[in-house]
Amino acid sequence: MTKAIKLYVVCGPPAGGKTRYGKELASRLGAVLVDSDVATEPVVQAGMEAAGLSPDDRDSDRYKELFRDPVYESLFRVAATNLACLPVVLVAPFTRESQEEDWPVRLTMRFKVPVEIHFVTCPPEVRRERMKSRGKARDVAKLNDWSSHLDWAASSLPPFDHVLVETYP
Repeated sequence: MTKAIKLYVVCGPPAGGKTRYGKELASRLGAVLVDSDVATEPVVQAGMEAAGLSPDDRDSDRYKELFRDPVYESLFRVAATNLACLPVVLVAPFTRESQEEDWPVRLTMRFKVPVEIHFVTCPPEVRRERMKSRGKARDVAKLNDWSSHLDWAASSLPPFDHVLVETYP
């Protein structure tokens, strides 16, 4: 039996439930799971430290300048390699991209396979409690300045067709 080759993008705000949902989706589909935290975290931490920055920073302009695009490009390359023979579930926030109307078209043109975007979210108070519970150093800045984080984090629904996944505790 052949699997339909398709790219499933799971995106949304931090602590919205992307990783858990992405794992479930990949398992159900028999797809390759490419999660940004798993695939790039050790390299990002080492790079941040080598640059004299906190290895846990994921919110500063400097992090975004140095790592955001290379991290996403690495994920896309891993996805492309696997899409040659298997469906792929790609998990990352994609904060900016999830608000760009033509993003699904650009992904389809790049990967030459159908693309389905799943936007995973939950109420901000649930996300905040999840961040506190998971105790990750990369969440400290978000929790310390929650109102700024809410202004920055992708919480608006994408302006294109997508699968809405609302997660709750």
